[in-house]
Amino acid sequence: MSRQIITQGGKPAFVVIPIEEWRRIEATLEDKADSAVVRAFLKNPGETFPDTVLAAILDGTPALKALREHRGLTQTALAKACATSAVYISQIERGERQAGRKLLAKLSKALGVEPALLA
Repeated sequence: MSRQIITQGGKPAFVVIPIEEWRRIEATLEDKADSAVVRAFLKNPGETFPDTVLAAILDGTPALKALREHRGLTQTALAKACATSAVYISQIERGERQAGRKLLAKLSKALGVEPALLA
């Protein structure tokens, strides 16, 4: 491998390498970072969701609705669990209203997800 060392103040400061060598190094670093993320997940796995849930959210279905349906809950059942109305749940799912902080906490608890997934 050819390389050029650039010095500043008499000490090595930079190394110039061919672009293909850099791309190989970069790919190796990315692979190591990906492996570290996978190892961390395997040590402390969180909940995962089926592709259909993610696909629904990516296709524009509100996260609240996608997660509610994934849990097999009706709007009425979710509303009852959160001490609110099914109409309010429907309005949130349609984007007509936003859940306040307290309701968001109740929704996330009822669905068994982190509040950030619903925000």
